[in-house]
Amino acid sequence: MLKNKIISKKNSILFYGLVPPKIKHTKEEIAHIASTQIKRLKDLDIDGLVLYDIQDESDRTQKIRPFPFMDTVEPCTYAREYLEVMDFPIIAYRSVGKYTKEEFTNWLQNIRRKESYSVFVGAPSANAKVNIGIKEAYRLKKEFAKDLTIGGIMIPERHTVYGNEHLKVFSKIEEGCKFFISQCVYDLMGAKRFLDDYVTYGKNHNISLVPIIFTITPCGSTQTLNFMKWLGINIPTHLEDRLKNSEDILEESVRLSRDIFEILYFYGRGKGVKIGCNVESVAIKKAEIDASMELLCNIQKIMGRV
Repeated sequence: MLKNKIISKKNSILFYGLVPPKIKHTKEEIAHIASTQIKRLKDLDIDGLVLYDIQDESDRTQKIRPFPFMDTVEPCTYAREYLEVMDFPIIAYRSVGKYTKEEFTNWLQNIRRKESYSVFVGAPSANAKVNIGIKEAYRLKKEFAKDLTIGGIMIPERHTVYGNEHLKVFSKIEEGCKFFISQCVYDLMGAKRFLDDYVTYGKNHNISLVPIIFTITPCGSTQTLNFMKWLGINIPTHLEDRLKNSEDILEESVRLSRDIFEILYFYGRGKGVKIGCNVESVAIKKAEIDASMELLCNIQKIMGRV
């Protein structure tokens, strides 16, 4: 079970991440998309499927969003109504600020799967209007869904700027988070600095470390690259130039993402941190989906799963 893997210090964790279909689709179209995804995923050697809860982050920055925002099906609804046949666990993101206290409590009380997982996500910016905050979400979880295993978000870029991401992680561990999934990583040095401070603080304060799962994703075009930067993903200039000047940006991004994760995997393990990987597939183009499958196979080899 995934819960045992999270607790164990031996086995690595491998996730595959998806965005649910857009809410504009008909039920028939959503069912078709789900069927296609199930066929692609059902035989994969992964420990869980991550479903994102997309937020409109336009108030986080004054820069124009490269792609228009479109609401997607709520992850838990998508999992329950279309992906129930999946044998492996589903880790549903939950943007807690979108829900009232009553809605959030009702969801917690009606979780059906015996082994359930979620990642609570706070507001995208200090200016965003929310119904409940992340701390209240943690409190409600403790009261109404003690068996729900929750994870948190870790953003290496914030550590580069503020130097306190490891403190945010330990604060969330105290609230009950058992693992952390990062934002997509292209900034290798920022991620390594986070691991350094994470390990040092844990040792100095005698706190057990929980798994850190780094997210990597293929990039199929300069437009996608610009969108990733808009989302706050730090792509160092030399890597951005490497991608833009390559003959095939998608192929180069797969190679680059693999290399970044391999370094982080062995760097973290050498420090005693359990490192996992979340291979993200947020594109709808077949070439980019196929690239995510190729990247997943590369990660399986790094982890010794094949």
